[in-house]
Amino acid sequence: MNTTYQTTPTTPRTGILSRRWAQATAMIIGFAIVMIASNSVAAALENPIAALLIGPLLAVLVLWLYLIAVHRIERRAATELAPRNATRMVVVGFAGGLLLSAVTIGILALFGGYEITGWGSLSGALSVIGMMCAIAVAEEVLFRGVIFGLIQRRWGVWPALAVSAILFGLVHLVNPGATVWGAIAIAVEAGLMLGAAYAATGSLWLSIGLHLGWNIATVALFGTVTSGSESRDAIITATTSGPEWLTGGAFGPEASIIAVIVCTAATAILLGIARRRGSFARRQGRAISHV
Repeated sequence: MNTTYQTTPTTPRTGILSRRWAQATAMIIGFAIVMIASNSVAAALENPIAALLIGPLLAVLVLWLYLIAVHRIERRAATELAPRNATRMVVVGFAGGLLLSAVTIGILALFGGYEITGWGSLSGALSVIGMMCAIAVAEEVLFRGVIFGLIQRRWGVWPALAVSAILFGLVHLVNPGATVWGAIAIAVEAGLMLGAAYAATGSLWLSIGLHLGWNIATVALFGTVTSGSESRDAIITATTSGPEWLTGGAFGPEASIIAVIVCTAATAILLGIARRRGSFARRQGRAISHV
């Protein structure tokens, strides 16, 4: 009798947990595929008109798929994509990304590691802008919306920050010119900063804006590369020279110690905001909470 009463209530519980894990895994794998497909299409767009049309459309498609997945799989409203203040947060994030990139490049120039050599191509810069719209949104949806969000709602902010940042760094190891240090730098400067932006606001819009502003400034404005990707036309042409720890080498300024320091300072500010808002003390519901 005792055995019967002990085992009966645990069976459905085990089944529910297994189903939750299966659904969470399916979301992660599904949006990893979406990110790869979206980024591949965006990277192939060289015509500025096509890039400015298709890039934002890809971004909208990824956001739409995320809204559907959250509604049907997690059975909740996607408050992290609430339209209220969305424009303001994207603009603030974009300006912040531009500023962080400008500070990084400015300090690099002061140390003699960056030099402007001339004017580049406006059309090339426009194609980068279109491409980055798709890339920033797809990566933020996967790493912050899906991975960070699922872990945060289950275990809290700190595990979500750590896991999402590590995975974000690791995925950049497949890029051309990638190094272990480059992946570590990306995890620290971008993975933690973008996760902190999400934790501070509970919204994807700020992290999307930050990501987009940084990428556009680094590539389309300052004429360098991001994460070892192929060089693209920019508004200005420039060269970097000096030790890899300073310039980032073939991986670009994102592997520079300067970028790590600058973005870590921004992360500290965002984490301070998150702490004041009580983000570390609460969990926003359970991951895959209704099955």
